[in-house]
Amino acid sequence: MVTRNRQVNIISDSCCDLPADLYESLGIGLLKFPYLIDDVEYFDDLYRTITPHQFYERLRKGEQAKTAQIPYVHLLEVFEKAAQEPLPTVFLCFTSGLSGNFVSVQQACAETMEKYPEAEMYVVDTLLPSIAEGLLVWEAVRQADRGLTAKELVAWAEEARYFVNSFFTIPDLESLRRGGRIPDIAAMAGTTLDIKPIIAIDLEGRLKLYAAARGRKKSIKLLLSLYEERAIIGESNVVIVASADAPKELKQMTEQLLKKTAASPPVIISSSVGTVIGAHVGPDMIAISFWGQDRREYISLTDRIAYAVTNRADTIKARIRNGQ
Repeated sequence: MVTRNRQVNIISDSCCDLPADLYESLGIGLLKFPYLIDDVEYFDDLYRTITPHQFYERLRKGEQAKTAQIPYVHLLEVFEKAAQEPLPTVFLCFTSGLSGNFVSVQQACAETMEKYPEAEMYVVDTLLPSIAEGLLVWEAVRQADRGLTAKELVAWAEEARYFVNSFFTIPDLESLRRGGRIPDIAAMAGTTLDIKPIIAIDLEGRLKLYAAARGRKKSIKLLLSLYEERAIIGESNVVIVASADAPKELKQMTEQLLKKTAASPPVIISSSVGTVIGAHVGPDMIAISFWGQDRREYISLTDRIAYAVTNRADTIKARIRNGQ
């Protein structure tokens, strides 16, 4: 990737679930989330030291994976190194809707800037998990290579995140129930009726049950239908698809996607759902992320008003904190 016009140093985290070789080609920093299996700590390194099949086989055999925030000491190390570089830094962070890591990143950034007041550093809550975050990161790098400044890139990301459409389906709701993401009764009902949930991302970066299909094939078909309905084909005609160790189904979905888009085929990036996300959703998840319609238009009128009011309040608070 050409970087001669880049005026900003970009950092993101391993929850973006991009392929390791692609991430490396972007020329940006990576913060690795930790996870534990049987009280042994590992780091999500985009499957450099373990394969997706090895990880998900352990889960299938009953082992439990637990996730944790990135150690604060490590955050300080990364920000201090960034503060000493000549370019300003933008950190594109995993959604605050699913992790408290964003708060820690903000604190580490603020602490570092107190030590290096001349440094220019920003933290962006992508409000996106997994390959949805990955799609935003991928395009942010492209925009930076086109010459956006750090401030411009922050403004771009805070608007562009709402145009990332992402949906995924999982075989059952047990993993989400176990992680406290959905009620027990919903998981039990889904299993009894062979309901395959379609999960989306709300405006706060949390998971929400978007739809349901009876059976696995219909759930994957619904993912493709959502792409046809919502995708906006333009110069950034990029789609990221991923699975949690379900390569055959992912290949089938990719082939169907190419057939449906034969007139204007997208650039398809195929990836694997990472260990941190996988610890919560379990094996066999299938996901798709693409540039599409503004997700703010899909909420109810009353929710839209509430969102506008709270968002405006957050903006005012931020300006007060910054002395504006």
